[in-house]
Amino acid sequence: MGGAQPTHLRDGPVAASAGRSFADGHPGRVSAGASATGGGGAAWAGSRLRRIRVGRVGRSPERAADARRGGVGIGGWRLNVTSAAAVLLCGAAAATAAALHTADLRRGPVPGLADRHAHVVAEVTVTSDPRPIRPRAPGSGAAPAAVVLDAEVTRVTGPDGTVTATRTPVMVIADAPAWRRVLPSTGLRVAARLAPPLPGSARIAAVLRAPPGVPPDVVSPPTRLQRTAGGLRAGLREATDGLAPDARALLPGLVVGDTSRVPPDLQEAFKATDLVHLLAVSGSNLTIVLALLIGPPGTALRAERRGLAPRLGISLRATALCGGALTLAFVVVCRPEPSVVRAAACGAITLLAIGTGRRRSLIPALAGAVLLLVLYDPWLARSYGFLLSVLATGALLTLAPRWSAALQRRGMPPRAAEVLAAASAAQAVCAPVVVVLAARVSLVAIPCNLLAELAAGPATVLGFAALAAAPVAMPTAEALAWCAGWPAGWIAKVARTGAALPGAEAQWPGGWQGGLLLAAMTAVGVLVARWLPRSPWLCVAAALLLVLAVLRPAPLTRVITGWPPPGWRYAMCDVGQGDASVLAAGDGTAVVVDAGPDPVLVDRCLRTLGITRVPLLLLTHFHADHVAGLPGVLRGRSVGVIQTTVRDEPPDQAAFVRRTAAAARVPVIRAGPGERRRAGPLDWRVLWPPAPPEPVPEGPNDTSVTLLVRIAGLTLLLLGDLEPPAQQALLRAHPALPAVDVLKVAHHGSAHQDPGLLRRARPRLALIPVGEDNTYGHPSPRTIAALRVQGAAVLRTDTDGAIAVTGAGPGLRALTSGRRISRARPRRASTPARPARSPPARP
Repeated sequence: MGGAQPTHLRDGPVAASAGRSFADGHPGRVSAGASATGGGGAAWAGSRLRRIRVGRVGRSPERAADARRGGVGIGGWRLNVTSAAAVLLCGAAAATAAALHTADLRRGPVPGLADRHAHVVAEVTVTSDPRPIRPRAPGSGAAPAAVVLDAEVTRVTGPDGTVTATRTPVMVIADAPAWRRVLPSTGLRVAARLAPPLPGSARIAAVLRAPPGVPPDVVSPPTRLQRTAGGLRAGLREATDGLAPDARALLPGLVVGDTSRVPPDLQEAFKATDLVHLLAVSGSNLTIVLALLIGPPGTALRAERRGLAPRLGISLRATALCGGALTLAFVVVCRPEPSVVRAAACGAITLLAIGTGRRRSLIPALAGAVLLLVLYDPWLARSYGFLLSVLATGALLTLAPRWSAALQRRGMPPRAAEVLAAASAAQAVCAPVVVVLAARVSLVAIPCNLLAELAAGPATVLGFAALAAAPVAMPTAEALAWCAGWPAGWIAKVARTGAALPGAEAQWPGGWQGGLLLAAMTAVGVLVARWLPRSPWLCVAAALLLVLAVLRPAPLTRVITGWPPPGWRYAMCDVGQGDASVLAAGDGTAVVVDAGPDPVLVDRCLRTLGITRVPLLLLTHFHADHVAGLPGVLRGRSVGVIQTTVRDEPPDQAAFVRRTAAAARVPVIRAGPGERRRAGPLDWRVLWPPAPPEPVPEGPNDTSVTLLVRIAGLTLLLLGDLEPPAQQALLRAHPALPAVDVLKVAHHGSAHQDPGLLRRARPRLALIPVGEDNTYGHPSPRTIAALRVQGAAVLRTDTDGAIAVTGAGPGLRALTSGRRISRARPRRASTPARPARSPPARP
């Protein structure tokens, strides 16, 4: 890879990113210079600004030689005039390209109509595949399933009937199922209201929200090329239909980047283990495709080159042309995502070198690819996906060979050294960027990547074979997909297992400050690692500390953190804006009430508490913030039965619960009004919903299953999300309701509480499950004040974290995961009921 390289492939990316920042009006802005970092890494490898040895000042022959070579000596540095001109030219070109792209956003009437939220009829050309929107369940119900598409408005009819031809990029949001089958290049007519984009949405001029439930109005079909690509992708999905759920979801993502089937919990597992790059088609996929044609990259120019091309007698130039066509097909089928276009650009430059017979060097190819792509699409300078792709590739080309050689010098086998060095180098340069976005560090990323790479190659090769076979022989494609399903399932198992470890992720300061801090610590760690082999005991100690940090054995964690406290009887998990409670029923056994909105969070809470067996999982009602985390409760645990309320509303969430339970082979039953149950020391009675002939309350909240629980002298009342009308009916149905020690406050502490029920319960501890910075105003200050008036100590998960209750009687207290301790006050004497008006129930 040595030798002088063309200047225009080496200095351009930095200038291009700088020009992009300038044109965007944010000079030096770090976020706008996302690819400047990657481009800087590429340009660094071939920089023409080099330090030279300078003798005494008066040595004119050397300066004359510099002048003859086109260089000028400045203070001991030789500045190549051609390099300086290239930097200026690239900067000017980048600024011009950025200005032209920015002009597209302001061209025509669409931006002005969006500012006025005008209703328009727009003819658009779709420029991307539909992408599902998967928001976390933020409150009582999950958002309706929807997709977003990138599109370009070609013709718009305003409210006054004015028709204007234009070319403006927009985002289309739709929820009808037919929108999921729209292909790029399709022409649509959309009658909808325009809205301005959110701040930071620099690639679009407006958002176009299609009417709910209305299918797309197609005015022109997609191109033949896009129909062919869509048919190949659909064929791969069909070939994988019979696989196990994880393999069925994952294989299309590994092969062509189609993640439409990947469930949220598997997506979160890939994020926790830093395996998301496997779902983003990248250079490794293209390498596999091109290797079929030209053989291993190192033999492409040799007389003994391998692959199909020499066997078919294809010349080098014809091979380069065929490789270019294959690369273009790869981009069309896999879609032009940042990692795809970066890999394709690098491959195209390499193929050009093969076709012209020039020496190939991958670092200048990377630098040239970044330059060309940023000039073509300056918005890539703000793409974190593009930055991560370039950084990882640069690390594999620069750091990984050196680290691999160092490991081999210390006795590691060559293949193992190469794999370990590649995973470590990519993680070292990408982790600081991930921290900027996610404020966490994965402690299992390197081992999980090493294990996943064992299966990534076979899964990708067999998946591409199934993709090619699907249009002509579906049974063959299904057989190939079945074979590919085994390594794909292994990758999913690695991700799920790694993410489930208690210490899989460590919290870290977010933003660029956190990224820079991690980068500095990584650099220090690399320097320290050079000296570790000289001290075997230090190596063993470091490895042991890492293992303990990841596994976090419960006894050791309890000693260090004090969580969970010994002898806990009731725990309220911190799962954000949702409910998940745990009632201790023996060693490693608990009754779980609600599953919260996030499978990862509830699974982590149960693992921290040491729960491996759940004889009963009670879902008080079917709102998403109580049931969406169900897969997390089922993961790796023995669950006896799932009990639900009497009303299947919302129906989509009720269907989700039954579908998930059926997949785990766990029976689902209804909670019987008035029924009593026991599990170990636990004893509980269902107080609500009412028994017939009383009518079933209206609305999901008011059908919440309400429990009165007793455990070793402790009494708890768990109210679900009951609203004031149901709370009042509960009091009428149970006039002898006793005072309780612990109250799980209804509906996240909203203002909608019945004062009479609070007076009757007179809790000593009032616990509120609520999400930080929620948009509902929960918990209400009025509710907190009313509880404190009754003598309750109030704790809430948004400020206190997870909460555990221990003891009983005078020894009753609550401890939080933040190590705050609240002792319950002695119960006050009952006060006479005072007339009070309950606020109306919220819909």
